[in-house]
Amino acid sequence: MVSTALGPELTTNRLILRPIAWADFDRWADFMADEPTMRHIGGVQPRSIAWRGMMGMAGAWALTGVSMFSVIERCSGRWIGRLGPWQPEGWPGTEVGWGLHSDAWGKGYATEGAAAAIDYAFDVLGWTEVIHCIAPDNKASQGVARRLGSRVLRKGRMPPPFDQDEVDIWGQTREQWRARGLT
Repeated sequence: MVSTALGPELTTNRLILRPIAWADFDRWADFMADEPTMRHIGGVQPRSIAWRGMMGMAGAWALTGVSMFSVIERCSGRWIGRLGPWQPEGWPGTEVGWGLHSDAWGKGYATEGAAAAIDYAFDVLGWTEVIHCIAPDNKASQGVARRLGSRVLRKGRMPPPFDQDEVDIWGQTREQWRARGLT
């Protein structure tokens, strides 16, 4: 059995971003079953549905070369979430999204990891815009988006079955990203 999806590995000061590995599944399933974590990203999922979601992301690496990374805390080697480039069928744009296990919240990991993923999306994937689909009441993700230099671009909807609620589409262009902090 292959244990890791094919794809790049990125490192930051405190994180390793790498393709999904089978060894991630127990923490992944725990993440997907945690109500506070899943409140804004599709709702709690049982282990069997979490398995399907993880396999979908691993398959996206294999078939498209684009998927979220597993986020590994460098100091502990612990899986703490998923983030990165993501563009499923019907998605409202080229997204760099994030979702961290609640035990990793409040440490700046989402901002640190997302910044590396945005660099990857622009420099390697050649994207010209990055968006973040954020629920209007998700203040924590709005804060991450602001720290990344993104702003609300428009209202939008996710593809079915999550199309019932409107989301705020945050984002920025490659040029805006590259100009941040340089003025």
